[in-house]
Amino acid sequence: MPRDELKVFSGTTHPELAAEVCSYLKRPLGKASAFKFSNDNIFVAVNENVRDADVFILQTSCPPVNDGLMELLIFIDACRRASAGRITAVIPYFPYARSDKKDQPRVPITARLVSELLSVAGADRVITIDLHAPQIQGFFSIPLDHLTARHNVAKYFKKKGTENKVVLAPDAGSANFVEKLADLLDLPYAIVDKRRIGNEERATARGIIGEVAGKDIIYFDDEISTAGSLQDVVRLLKEEGAGKVYASCTHPVLSGPAIDRIKKMPLEELVVTNSIPIPQKKRLANLTVLSLGSLLAETIKRVHQGESISALFR
Repeated sequence: MPRDELKVFSGTTHPELAAEVCSYLKRPLGKASAFKFSNDNIFVAVNENVRDADVFILQTSCPPVNDGLMELLIFIDACRRASAGRITAVIPYFPYARSDKKDQPRVPITARLVSELLSVAGADRVITIDLHAPQIQGFFSIPLDHLTARHNVAKYFKKKGTENKVVLAPDAGSANFVEKLADLLDLPYAIVDKRRIGNEERATARGIIGEVAGKDIIYFDDEISTAGSLQDVVRLLKEEGAGKVYASCTHPVLSGPAIDRIKKMPLEELVVTNSIPIPQKKRLANLTVLSLGSLLAETIKRVHQGESISALFR
């Protein structure tokens, strides 16, 4: 088998996205199986030869998160022991990404731990999309390709039209991330004044920095989890006299009360990507899902061929 043979495998978390990637690459999905024994232990088998191959394993983070992460680590180990030439973990939504700093006494930095687990398991490279904080890239001792869905979102809203719109950042820490989307759309941007207390999932929005009165809003975040912060932001925007509100994010976690909250919001549209599988019960009438299949496939192709990734975003 030639050393440069490309093989793409899928874990059990998002086989639909893996199928899209393989369709774009015009290659069959690699043969593998994964299941749990009666004692709850996970078993993974690679059912084809990967000796000296360039292997890509796609596994995103979604419930049950720990099962998906453990399955990925075992999958990597199986490929390493089968003498794969290079192993790349393709993780659209990185697990534990929000645990990225020690902001309280005696707490872990779990994102760093996960990066080390991937290295120890045998991964040679990681591909991921829109990390919660860019400094997470520094946790890795192996190469990391940090992609963004920002261009997918910009392309969608350009088609809808950008007249009389403002891009809104969820907090000051996201200002640089959202400013780049505003630049792509040639629009001004505003910032939510937001505070988070302790370990609470929800942060409190206290005001809007910037002019939003009479403007339609494109709110953009890396993820929407319980939608509590979004609920506060939409309320503030309406109080400030904003027009239509479009919410968008890369990772539609939509956990707990998120769906019920969003149903009650005066949202024109919720635009997300398929970095995480979205079950039918979460498919809201005003939900639009943008595919990341071509982005991931093109990245895999470029990594395999040793070409520039940054050129994708110019």
